[in-house]
Amino acid sequence: MSLIFKFKRAGKCRICGSESPLISNYLGVCVRCIRENPKESLKVVLDAHKNAREPYKLPLQPYRTQNGIKCNICSNECSMSNGEVGFCGLKWVENGRLKSYVDVDKALLYYYLDPHVTNCCSAWFCPAGTGAGYPKYAYTRGPEYDYYNLAIFFYGCNFNCLFCQNSSHKRFEEARIVTVKELIYATLSNTRISCWCFFGGSPEPQLPFAINASKRVIENLPSGRILRICFEWNGCGNKTLVNEAGELSLKTGGNIKFDIKAFSDLLSIALSGVSNRRAFENFEMLYNRFYMDRPDLPILTATTLLVPGYVDSEEVEGIAKFLADLNPEIPYSLLVFHPNYMMRDLPVTPIEQVVECYRVARRYLKRVHVGNLHLIGFYSMEDFENAYARSI
Repeated sequence: MSLIFKFKRAGKCRICGSESPLISNYLGVCVRCIRENPKESLKVVLDAHKNAREPYKLPLQPYRTQNGIKCNICSNECSMSNGEVGFCGLKWVENGRLKSYVDVDKALLYYYLDPHVTNCCSAWFCPAGTGAGYPKYAYTRGPEYDYYNLAIFFYGCNFNCLFCQNSSHKRFEEARIVTVKELIYATLSNTRISCWCFFGGSPEPQLPFAINASKRVIENLPSGRILRICFEWNGCGNKTLVNEAGELSLKTGGNIKFDIKAFSDLLSIALSGVSNRRAFENFEMLYNRFYMDRPDLPILTATTLLVPGYVDSEEVEGIAKFLADLNPEIPYSLLVFHPNYMMRDLPVTPIEQVVECYRVARRYLKRVHVGNLHLIGFYSMEDFENAYARSI
């Protein structure tokens, strides 16, 4: 058990009055009340989200203005009238027209070289981390040391995760406009870049740019150049755009990482502000379209952040069953939580929660990994598996 958990002051649920170090005072409600008393929980939860969004002048919920102008880039499908802003903050309506900071040729983002092997959630099975797919999709038979991922961080997000690990995406004033041409030049001028990974925030609000940039860089690659296109997202994008992203990842040897926040829609709304049903629909769509075209080098993977006291074995079991019903070989990563953003009052995920979630996921899936193990005192997945084997 971590010292953070051992000495953390207990939080209190405003509905049932229960106290525990695994209840966030910022969120103000326990997981049991979210599941059993959703109406009252929603009132408390919305206060938390309001406090998180007001400093950035972002709407509490996606606008549903009757006869408004609709944006369909993500599953929120905001419908806005004059002066109203999209949930992501990147779009608004002015003089009866939909305006945006971004389009297919320009984006709000920053990018940097991330040396392989990176902390990517797919590194335990992807070409960059293992050499899988060599020589078509990887430069080396093993890990691609001395090569880089071009990490492309988008500003803006269609979710409002109170535990966000990259909350700087809301600070648009820090962002600069980057063009497709700039990204292509940066990539073609450095032959050690072997993949792109779009993340953020989340790519969904800027998917038209990501897809256009990816298509154009592929068109300009010299013969023999490997450049895998990967996406790390919440999965709740426009289905047509998501399908195009899948085609790009399949063609280039990349993969798409769905960060599935929760299985329960109620818990997704509590923690992330909106429903995540579209993530399950999009995952299944991409699986049916592409997965069996390249089963030995999976195009799809799912991750789940084990938010202490909230994203528990019940949530993991629902997600694992969903994945297993498609294919028990789908890689699934459980990520140990580090206190961040508005939920800094929670501890690192207790090891008991990690072990129980891992046990449940293994019941359904053949390929389960745990990330951020250093936070609970393990140096490798092998160390964790050995300790797990001794405990059962």
